[in-house]
Amino acid sequence: MFTTSAASDQPDYPMLARQLASVLEGERNLVTNAAQFSAFIYSSISDLNWAGFYLCAPASKPDAEFPNDLLLGPFQGKVACTRIPFKRGVCGTAAAERRTVLVEDVHAFPGHIACDSASNSEIVIPLIKDGVIYGVFDIDSPRLKRFGAEDQLGLENLLSIFIAATDLNQ
Repeated sequence: MFTTSAASDQPDYPMLARQLASVLEGERNLVTNAAQFSAFIYSSISDLNWAGFYLCAPASKPDAEFPNDLLLGPFQGKVACTRIPFKRGVCGTAAAERRTVLVEDVHAFPGHIACDSASNSEIVIPLIKDGVIYGVFDIDSPRLKRFGAEDQLGLENLLSIFIAATDLNQ
């Protein structure tokens, strides 16, 4: 049985990487691993009010540049926005630009989508394997400036472990 240590404001990312590899070992299913990853992050890092995935799905209004939207996937936290077009909000920006977007104050982010009015900072990491984008992993906090460069590097590494352990094209 796996038990996480207390949620931390300054996570030990190398230790979390070892624990995550153990949690995901032997299972490759996307939904299962995404649910486990979301719960793992939510319980390991303090001051979060949402942690989860938005996965690529055919767009409700496709265009030539972005035929997909981001559709809500496994998560921990309050009820969330269901569908987010590429280029909209922090998640859509991270997906469209294929880069991590770290926002110290979401209220100052142009086009921010307020799924939970309690969220004040956010980090979104794209889920990319072999040049294909499969979605994003999104984390929200009620605290301004909750995430920094160390969190970004640590979370990107954890997501790379998830990607390596998971069959994304299911």
